[in-house]
Amino acid sequence: MKAIILLSGGLDSTLAAELMSREGLELLAVNFKTPFCLCDRHSSNLGCGSNAHRVADSLGIDLKIINATEDFLEVLQKPAHGYGANMNPCIDCRILFFRKSRDLMEEYGASFLITGEVLGQRPMSQFRHQMDIIEREAGLQGLVVRPLSAKLLAPTIPEKNGWISRERMCDIAGRSRKPQIALARNLGIKDYPCAAGGCLLTDPEFAGRIRDLINHGELDMQNINLLKSGRYFRLSHNAKLIVGRNEGENKMLVMLAKDGDFIFEPQDINGPVAVGKGSFAPDLLNVSCRIVARYCDRNGEAYADVSCRWLPNGQWMTIRSSYLDDDDLARLRTLTDAA
Repeated sequence: MKAIILLSGGLDSTLAAELMSREGLELLAVNFKTPFCLCDRHSSNLGCGSNAHRVADSLGIDLKIINATEDFLEVLQKPAHGYGANMNPCIDCRILFFRKSRDLMEEYGASFLITGEVLGQRPMSQFRHQMDIIEREAGLQGLVVRPLSAKLLAPTIPEKNGWISRERMCDIAGRSRKPQIALARNLGIKDYPCAAGGCLLTDPEFAGRIRDLINHGELDMQNINLLKSGRYFRLSHNAKLIVGRNEGENKMLVMLAKDGDFIFEPQDINGPVAVGKGSFAPDLLNVSCRIVARYCDRNGEAYADVSCRWLPNGQWMTIRSSYLDDDDLARLRTLTDAA
């Protein structure tokens, strides 16, 4: 009997994989990649999916990593079931992943889907009502096994048909991690991350930036990657500025800048690199240089020389810029929010 298991590499999916591997099933692990996943933020430089690789290797399970970015960005702009507390379209996200898993089931010859979901753990997508909606709209009614909470849910087709044992399933519910940690101890699992890591779209500040991109028709991968690095300023309907906060972000911004963007760098003083995207009239160039100067090492000076140029072939132009004080910055924030 073949089955697909959704494997993030976090504790819950690790436990589900271990439990179901003891059922004599032939499992294929699937890990979906989006630009907003935090599952591996503390892992090695192997990047997204490294925790899933580790778990799959330890259990001798094949792993397939699927980049779902293009489809996910379509869902993100107008989710049929709305957003969570911020910009997280959790129900539509699960429906997307389940539909892709259903297609893979047909290709792989699998009979059902397994997840590490825990009843009541995530308020938007892991209560019975939402689970039922997700299964129904994904075309997987009765075919999603959640071994950590199975005894609290209606029996699935695999349980009814005797493909797996309901008695060996669990009755975990709620947000506490203690039952999972105890189960991991009983199963002899020691090396695991405490949680799968979550999603950037649940972060209020980042969600506000994503909302701004959607409102201005600018949701694409370059803009999304820029949002992950630095301070964000919406200067007008057609212009925004991203300012680095440290050396690593400065290097990242230089890498992400492309033809048609503006780049800003302080001269003869330590400070941030910034990337401007959009239409920059002279007044916005001056404002951008003042913003960059605001975050430079002042060294007792009232001004900073900030150079800017248009990529790829624009000439460098240096503007002596006064520092924005806190009141100026607050007023600018108000204006950028309105824009």
